[in-house]
Amino acid sequence: MLTSIKILHLDSNHPLLWDQLQEEGFINHEDFTSSKEEIEEIIHNYQGIIIRSRFKIDKVFLDKATNLHFIARVGAGLESIDCDYAKSKKIELIAAPEGNSNAVGEQALGMILSLLNNINTANNQVKRGVWSRESNRGHELEGKTIGLIGYGNMGKSFAKKLSGFDVDVLCYDILPDLGDNYAKQVSLEEIRQKSDIVSLHTPWTNETDKMVNEDYINAFSKPFWFINTARGNSVVTSDLVQALQSGKILGACLDVLEYEKSSFETLFQGNNIPQDFRYLSKAKNVLLTPHIAGWTYESHQKLAQVIVNKIKKLYIRF
Repeated sequence: MLTSIKILHLDSNHPLLWDQLQEEGFINHEDFTSSKEEIEEIIHNYQGIIIRSRFKIDKVFLDKATNLHFIARVGAGLESIDCDYAKSKKIELIAAPEGNSNAVGEQALGMILSLLNNINTANNQVKRGVWSRESNRGHELEGKTIGLIGYGNMGKSFAKKLSGFDVDVLCYDILPDLGDNYAKQVSLEEIRQKSDIVSLHTPWTNETDKMVNEDYINAFSKPFWFINTARGNSVVTSDLVQALQSGKILGACLDVLEYEKSSFETLFQGNNIPQDFRYLSKAKNVLLTPHIAGWTYESHQKLAQVIVNKIKKLYIRF
């Protein structure tokens, strides 16, 4: 009976998530302030957890969650959860990459158009009374080849947005047969040979951690623009800065950074600012946003709805 299923909400989300679960008969509780250790003392009372990125769910936590059926993360990835250990305990893992994929695709497109056409720089100049046309001469997207690294929900969304432009879209993924009408799946070598723009759409795993390093960047045959709306820890910032300085990377759109905390709190404390970030923050050919790809009013609702639907589907099987 659903009336016996208790769910602990550890982060605030769109109210429809709470309301619809309650309508279905689930028992909702919330705790947005207790420490991880305090939550561990009560987690045995719950069959479900709904979380965003408040803290990591590790083996210690999972060992105390003796009655847990599922963990639902209101977001695209599950890297804050020890997935293998959770699965070994027969705990279902639920994420919602479908919920914010459209927003991520729009963000990637908006960032690259802004970077290529110097929109952000020109806007700031004009607002300061500087009217400089020649220094803001841009590049057109038309005729470019865009290489997508990773072709899941996010990569597919960006490719669909690009279908309105006269561009060639290539994708690479470790899984086969993902190509579609919007992107041709090719080898990583072909991506490296042909790409003018490279966009990262991979999850953060052991395989992708620090993947974009000096060797990875230099394997591309020509200079390229780089977009990262995926995970900051997949890129070695110092190597990215070196490539920007040498001209190997022509410009970068970065919505995520390796300096981020998993809880998305303030980036730095005091004056403890890395030199590489100082460079990125001043470079005219770098566009930075604070992990807001996928962070729209619409995706806020879509993410919650996806989670509700998946929890309901899970209990149909019980």
